[in-house]
Amino acid sequence: MADAGIAVEVRDTPLADALGERYLAYALSTIMSRSLPDVRDGLKPVHRRLLHAMRELKLDPVSGFKKCARIVGDVMGKYHPHGDQAIYDAMVRLAQDFAVRYPLVDGQGNFGNIDGDNPAAMRYTEARLTKVAELLLEGIDQDAVDFRETYDGEGKEPVVLPANFPNLLANGASGIAVGMATNIPPHNVAEICDALKLILRRTPANRHKVSIADLVDRMSGPDFPTGGVLVETRDAMTAVYETGRGSLRVRARWEVEKHKGGSRNVVVTEIPFGVQKGRLMEKLDELLTAKRLPLVADIEDESAEDVRIVIEPRSRNVDPVVLMESLFRLTDLESRFGLNLNVLDANQTPRVMNLREALCAFLDHRQIVLMRRTEFRLEKVARRIEILRGYIVAYLNIDEVIRIIRFADHPKPELMSHFDLSDVQVEAILNMRLRTLHKLEEIEISKELGELEAEQEDLMQLLGDDTRQWKCIAYEVDQLRQMFGPETELGRRRTKLGSAPSAGIVDFGALVEKEAVTVLCSEKGWIRTVGGHVADTASHKYKEGDRQRFILHAMTTDKLVVFGTDGRFYTIPVDKLPRGRGYGEPIRLSIDLGNDSDIVSLMVHDPARKLLVASSDGRGFIVPERDVVAQTRAGKQVLNVSGGTEAAVCTDGAGDHVAVLAENRKLLIFAIEDVPEMTRGKGVILQRYKDSGLSDAKTFWMERGLDCRTGSRARTFTAEELADWVGKRSQIGRLSPSGFPKSGRF
Repeated sequence: MADAGIAVEVRDTPLADALGERYLAYALSTIMSRSLPDVRDGLKPVHRRLLHAMRELKLDPVSGFKKCARIVGDVMGKYHPHGDQAIYDAMVRLAQDFAVRYPLVDGQGNFGNIDGDNPAAMRYTEARLTKVAELLLEGIDQDAVDFRETYDGEGKEPVVLPANFPNLLANGASGIAVGMATNIPPHNVAEICDALKLILRRTPANRHKVSIADLVDRMSGPDFPTGGVLVETRDAMTAVYETGRGSLRVRARWEVEKHKGGSRNVVVTEIPFGVQKGRLMEKLDELLTAKRLPLVADIEDESAEDVRIVIEPRSRNVDPVVLMESLFRLTDLESRFGLNLNVLDANQTPRVMNLREALCAFLDHRQIVLMRRTEFRLEKVARRIEILRGYIVAYLNIDEVIRIIRFADHPKPELMSHFDLSDVQVEAILNMRLRTLHKLEEIEISKELGELEAEQEDLMQLLGDDTRQWKCIAYEVDQLRQMFGPETELGRRRTKLGSAPSAGIVDFGALVEKEAVTVLCSEKGWIRTVGGHVADTASHKYKEGDRQRFILHAMTTDKLVVFGTDGRFYTIPVDKLPRGRGYGEPIRLSIDLGNDSDIVSLMVHDPARKLLVASSDGRGFIVPERDVVAQTRAGKQVLNVSGGTEAAVCTDGAGDHVAVLAENRKLLIFAIEDVPEMTRGKGVILQRYKDSGLSDAKTFWMERGLDCRTGSRARTFTAEELADWVGKRSQIGRLSPSGFPKSGRF
């Protein structure tokens, strides 16, 4: 016999299987019980348990407050066996009007602020439910939802709340589970109700035909508690709500304050949702100290209960729009909200829904709640009707009833058999008080019986009429819209709808202080800048074994365009380059140039210029330089190369002829009009080779001649001297003329 508490069976299990089984259990627990909200009430278990526990404590909106420590203790002890701080943090968030669009908890005391300051300890703060929370709990004592045992089996907790409020979309949710996450923005309840009414106009079988575009016409994007300006196009928002995934751009709201003397300040009155004002001010101060904000003279935080960040321009000539665009690009005054409508559906299956599916899931839940509440009421009415009918029998036969009660040894069974009454009816008769035995009471009972029978008939018709059920739900939606309409303080829209900003609205040069610099880049790719346009760079040193390759005169407001042997163009702002008299830093720290690739050319970006690009196999084309600017470190593929072919040439495309020089020193000149203008591709054959490749290419004006340089000597070949080398594109060419550079480069 095995001792108590000692395992009697030991199984050999591969470690991978054991870990997989336990990790799956952990993942499911995280997904189902912690991170993802239920699509029906929009709550996670901890929030649902908080509201239920506060209802059990009778903390309704008209009652007094109770200490948060008491509430947290009840939740932790009865329903949620986790840390008290985690429960308190969840409750605090439900009370913060800058974190939740429609707060579910009415807090008294210090519950934190938008600066990011922590709330007071739970022993100091108090709380009760709000009217919104009451709507979520409405009908919970009328068998509207299922209950399950608590973790210790000593009590019951609701599986889901009745939710006469579209909490999922109204307040949103966020959470990170194992392998999945959710991030749902808050929306305006009045707009949600308009979208629900649009769906309710269709029959349940046709609701999937309601277009997302029509819903977006009524729900015009998120409505964040902190306001701000939503700057997305309608098409972009429709695409996000169609898939349930995407990002929406939100900006701070600002205005211009004019002062005497013509001066003016920019005042930020609302910041994007989720941005802590304290950290935002730290970032602004850091940029101002680092002189990254040349258009700004000073920034002051004059906020009290409302947000008021005062930005003083450097001069009265600064355009406030340009100033704010610079701040939007550098700070969290503009942020992106990544929407991910990942929820648990009615079957507790996690999936990403689109907007229509989320709204329909809420309506389906409301229909189930309506049915269950109707059945509950019908049962109560039927029981009361049964009792009243027993009373009527007793009143009509009052003398006989009294006789049986007074003289019978067992009055209950005798009353049941004599008057054909049920057990419930006889119990009610036996429990009647003598004071009720008068004529007026009989009249009242008959009246109540008639009303209840009419109500019973009405409830039975409601249960059997699907159309009428949806009319009842539509009425509830109308009542909800009236309660949270745009004319109410809580219901008015806070997030303004703005237009998406144009990509070219800002002069990037205005974002940095304009200063002349010289860019130095070595053969091994070490790059740096020195102040001023330096003519003599001999005094600038390079690492041992390295030497000078590129020298460019630029301004800090310029961009550098780098062309690599991989055929990609990379873009580097000059102001981002290291400065000083050291060796600089590898250019690969600024761009994702592969280790097996090298730099072909480095130039200051000129959007009006055109470039000739060519590969080592003699193919090339003309590309406008404005089309080669890359927005990311990964660069932009322009010249397609493969196999052993590499990009070999990138040069100014100005001129009327192209000179192409092969590695075997054969030269070919042809009209530039034979070279197509493209934005990406392999290009056309410029020169044909047998056992050679492209060495160099150059565009020039024939009337001005072809300039070549050998060491320190320069020579210009005239049109007459080049006549024998002029041909058609894709020919082999002839050996270069006497006096031509032997280096194979122009």
